[in-house]
Amino acid sequence: MRAALTDCSKGDNLGLYWRLFEARSRTRSRLWRDILTFLLYRMAHRHGGYIGRDAVLAGRPTLPHGLHGVYISRYAVIGRDCRIYQNVTIGEVGGRAPRIGDNCLIGAGAVLVGGITVGDGAKIGAGAVVHTDVPRGATVVAPPPRILERGDRP
Repeated sequence: MRAALTDCSKGDNLGLYWRLFEARSRTRSRLWRDILTFLLYRMAHRHGGYIGRDAVLAGRPTLPHGLHGVYISRYAVIGRDCRIYQNVTIGEVGGRAPRIGDNCLIGAGAVLVGGITVGDGAKIGAGAVVHTDVPRGATVVAPPPRILERGDRP
């Protein structure tokens, strides 16, 4: 019991958060959507994170460090089986945010901004600032961001 409470208070146990997130996307009632949004914002704020109300998540991303410092714009689109580490910003510029493919890894402290596309299986290194498209299977490191390898791997 103690371990479960500790995980919940640290933000490591995101099961309830994702259940509420999915319930909000399914509800048709504006009142329930607003109530669920309020609860989600409170949970995320408590752990220093934010996932925008209109963000499209194809599946639950893996957040190994919980929501700590994770900011995902309301315009972002994130594919399945993505792994997002702490202090990542997926931000918007002029109402346009990144589209992230399936099976991507985004390292700690990375910043992705603007209407860019990150291909399936791409890896964004810790601390990278990405503002241009990333091809499928590529690895991007910083500073400055540069593509180390291109591949057709998923």
